[in-house]
Amino acid sequence: MSHKKYSLKEKRAMRVRSKIKAGTTRPRLSLHRSNKHLYAQIIDDAQGVTLVGLSSSSFEGATKSEIAANFGKAFAAKVAEKKIDEVVFDRGSSKFHGRVKAFADSARESGLKF
Repeated sequence: MSHKKYSLKEKRAMRVRSKIKAGTTRPRLSLHRSNKHLYAQIIDDAQGVTLVGLSSSSFEGATKSEIAANFGKAFAAKVAEKKIDEVVFDRGSSKFHGRVKAFADSARESGLKF
């Protein structure tokens, strides 16, 4: 990765994290995107505990975006079982585009508020 692109990625991650840390008491939905899969966690930052965690490795679809959408629905259902309805979305250094957007939209449609 070139130096310029890496520094832009770092800046984006710091900008996202500064908005999340600004006095919120809701749990944080942390999303990590790798080349093949998505990894999502609900984290309670006050206690430092992961409440729910799930990976998209077992989901199927024709494209990565379809897999992300199916994963978002299943993740929202699993979070609803724990009676969590509002979270703060932490996309890290990923842009809100493609698989990240597909995951977020399907999780919102399934009842998760962020």
